[in-house]
Amino acid sequence: MANHNERGWKRVIYAFGFSMQGFKACFQAEEAFRQELFLLLFLVPLGLWLGATPVERALLIGCLLMVLVVELLNSAIEANVDRVGLERHDLSARAKDIASAAVFMSMTLTVVTWGLILIPKWL
Repeated sequence: MANHNERGWKRVIYAFGFSMQGFKACFQAEEAFRQELFLLLFLVPLGLWLGATPVERALLIGCLLMVLVVELLNSAIEANVDRVGLERHDLSARAKDIASAAVFMSMTLTVVTWGLILIPKWL
């Protein structure tokens, strides 16, 4: 739990620690996160190399990071739904499906962004 009594830099340090715990938990529990992180490690240098301008590089890398952000949120939603109960419920299934659709849309954004930036260079 967050320590709400802390202020200033001490609060920032605590928040950073909680964020690292979240990364660790997602990395350990979610195979999709590990796969996306592996692709990120390969594609970030590629995006830096293929982007011709700082804006292109920011777009190529930013959409990759967006996939990880959305995957973290998806994993948090799934964990919260599973904590409430493991029995099948339409609202639980809907929450998980919508979160999964958000991950899909972030991946679609990545493919479209990379395509719009890179394809014209090769035509």
